[in-house]
Amino acid sequence: MILSGRALRLTIFVDDTDTWHHRPMYTEIVHRAHAAGLAGASVFRGMEGFGATQVVHTTRLLSMTDDLPVAIMIVDTEEKVRAFLPQLDDLLIEGLAILDEVEVVAYRGGQTR
Repeated sequence: MILSGRALRLTIFVDDTDTWHHRPMYTEIVHRAHAAGLAGASVFRGMEGFGATQVVHTTRLLSMTDDLPVAIMIVDTEEKVRAFLPQLDDLLIEGLAILDEVEVVAYRGGQTR
């Protein structure tokens, strides 16, 4: 697969404790993106953050929280990303999803070393 030029980045913010049928929500989203044939997806765990509840969650030792922010980033053509959006509605997730136009300058998918 070759991806270059204009693309769309979908970023979904959830808590690391969010689940879908007893598996992490971020895992479900990544597997659905893979099954949909999207170019790529990555999960990033946050060190600290807050959302709609205005409660700050942090990794600091004394905080003892396990409800940390997670960002799932998916990049592909606008058409493919927008076609994937209904998958998020099926998950009934709480969180934030944003779209950004991006320019892909290097993508070397499908190559083996």
